[in-house]
Formats: sequence, C-alpha cells, structure tokens
Amino acid sequence: MEIIAAACRTIARTGWDSATMAVIAAEAGYANGALKPYFSTKDDLLAAAFDHVYAQTGRRMAAATIGKHGLAALRAYCREILPLNDTTRDEARILVPFWHKGLTTAHLAARHEHAIREFRTQLQHHLTEARDAGQVRTPIPDHDIVGHLITALLGAQITATLMPHLETAHTLTAQLDSFLNLLTHP
Repeated sequence: MEIIAAACRTIARTGWDSATMAVIAAEAGYANGALKPYFSTKDDLLAAAFDHVYAQTGRRMAAATIGKHGLAALRAYCREILPLNDTTRDEARILVPFWHKGLTTAHLAARHEHAIREFRTQLQHHLTEARDAGQVRTPIPDHDIVGHLITALLGAQITATLMPHLETAHTLTAQLDSFLNLLTHP
C-alpha cells in the first residue's frame, strides 16, 4: 500500500517525530486528513510500517537461504537482518522508533515479540542443521548462540543507525563472520 511505503520513506528520512500524518499524507500524494480512514493514529501507521518491514525482511531471508544449509544458511539469514545497504539501513531507522513506542504500547511490543520468536525459530533451524552437519562444534548451548545472534543483530541496527561511519557493511559482516567462525571450534 502506498501509504505504508510513504510512511516508511518519511520515517527513514526525517525520523519518527517529524513524520506527522500530514507529512506522510503529502509523501503519498494525499491531502491532509486522508489517512484517517486507514490509520486512526500515528501509532497504527507505525505498526503497519513495522509489519511491512518484517514482511520484506522475511521475503529476503527466504530468498537468501534457498539452496543453503547449515552455517551458510545461518549466515545468509543473519545478513538480511543486518543494516548492510540503503534498504536495510532505512528499515533500521523505522525499527528504532518502533521499539521505543513498544516500551509503553502493549500491541506494538506483542508484534515485536512475535517477530523475534519467528527469527529465533529460524535461527535455531539453521543452527541445528549446522550442528548435524558437524559444522558447529562449540559446547555453547544453542539457546545461548541464538540469543547472542538476536542481541547482536538488533544491536547492529541501533549502532549502524547512530554511527554509520563506524558500523559499515564491511564491519558488520566481519563481526558476523567472526562470530560464526567461533562456532566451528570446540
């Protein structure tokens, strides 16, 4: 939907506070007030933007892991969460204010929890494949590895948004690869 795409572009470009309903309506080519029938509040629009980002990320993850197994699939899956290009950096700029609003808005927090549970399930699937193939030999429990990956991936969205000159595609990829390499050692 063009309204959601306009909201995503606006939030990524100007930030959540500056992305008023009127500005988003103008970005979508609508008159002020035209969004009300679709989104009664700005928080509803933020929830829709989150759902959009989540769906886009899921499609990329599915495409990136086709034909891959074990550590290769785990790496490909994780790379789709990392802010490595303009698209994923813009998505991170949408997620950061979403998380802030989720701290005090139960339905937003529930959306985030659902997404993370799905990410955890997929990470565990790829990690299990890697262990079964003998690629992962660390004694660290899978639950801890998955937790670390979630923390690192979400943290990367924050640091790359706030310090893009330090957290580049190169550094983020090197961090991921270094961690995954550690998993191959007993």
